Amino acid sequence: MQQVPIHINFIGAIIFIGIFFGFFVSYFLIKKSLQNKSPNLFMGFLLLVLSLIMLEGWFNYTGYIFQVLWLTNFSEPLNFVIAPLIYLFMTSQLGDERGRKDGLHFIPFLLWLGYCMFFFTQLEVFKYNDNIRVMQLGIAEISTSEAYAGDPLSIRNYVNIGTIIHIFVYNIILTRRLLIETKKEGVSFFKTTNKALKYLRNSFYHFLIVMVILILVKSNFESDVGDYLIFLYLSFMIFMTAYQIMNDSNYFNQVSNFLEGPVLKYKKSSLEEDNKKIILEAIKDQMQNKKYFTSGTASLSGLAKSINQSSHHVSQVINEKLEMTFFELLASYRVEEAKIILKTDLGKKLTIEEVAERVGYNSKSAFNTAFKKFNSQTPSAFRDL
Repeated sequence: MQQVPIHINFIGAIIFIGIFFGFFVSYFLIKKSLQNKSPNLFMGFLLLVLSLIMLEGWFNYTGYIFQVLWLTNFSEPLNFVIAPLIYLFMTSQLGDERGRKDGLHFIPFLLWLGYCMFFFTQLEVFKYNDNIRVMQLGIAEISTSEAYAGDPLSIRNYVNIGTIIHIFVYNIILTRRLLIETKKEGVSFFKTTNKALKYLRNSFYHFLIVMVILILVKSNFESDVGDYLIFLYLSFMIFMTAYQIMNDSNYFNQVSNFLEGPVLKYKKSSLEEDNKKIILEAIKDQMQNKKYFTSGTASLSGLAKSINQSSHHVSQVINEKLEMTFFELLASYRVEEAKIILKTDLGKKLTIEEVAERVGYNSKSAFNTAFKKFNSQTPSAFRDL
């Protein structure tokens, strides 16, 4: 076999650093999530999968793959794990219970993994030729008298199309799900201030971007030549995620997301400290005494109107004085009220949907999500204690 030179440049270095941070972040996400059974476990595995795919891409880009031919295409089946992990992460954050049926999402991965075994068990000469061909190095392939049996159905060339379709279908499902959820909460998908929904929306945007880049790359480059463009964007996402972790000690205990950098809010606000205290007391009065949170149509603008203040100032006070968003404040009061109801004789007779309605929620899934966030258990489990 002809010796293929190693190709190291700035792009290769960036991708390698991205891979390193990807493994680093995924390790801590998985470790922390296993302790508290957080939905972020799926985000941790997603980062791990993306890092493994990038690692193979880095081997190909630099030429190191010819030093470890046995690793050729080792991450190919993982293409069919990306979309299911995104789906499970996002729907878990929206309150879906996880069960055995979740394994059905990974059937395409298992099927392709099984089919790839035909290729994985081939002689290294075939893997050498495969890399020469897909990387378009202009080096003559090695002739061999051995019969190639790595693709008995001649379908491996369609793996990129299959990946795009797979991700596209899941994106459609998630788009519909997020739109339904934001409608239930009475907020706009594009302008929501709900921290959880905003994080999920922003993460979803970036996965859409990855899909668009994937389509553009595969449409304009033959084989795997342009994959480094995808890996550069993924590296950027991973760098920003690592940046968040270094600037937020509570990162692992909240909704994980990509590219949600720190924002300097209200920097130019003219609201005086005394006025902030007045607004804060008015907010507490509405929540504690008048139980504004029990309204199914409760909103930031509605709360602001009830105390004759602007929505901007009310939001500022909640963020600065209570260190939470309006929807987090709303959820905290609703959950506390639900805990009181669930422990009463009446609460033990009510369905979870009825309890949810009594505290202001229009959907059981939103109620379960909020309750689990504050208590690490479902309302039903809390009631049965």
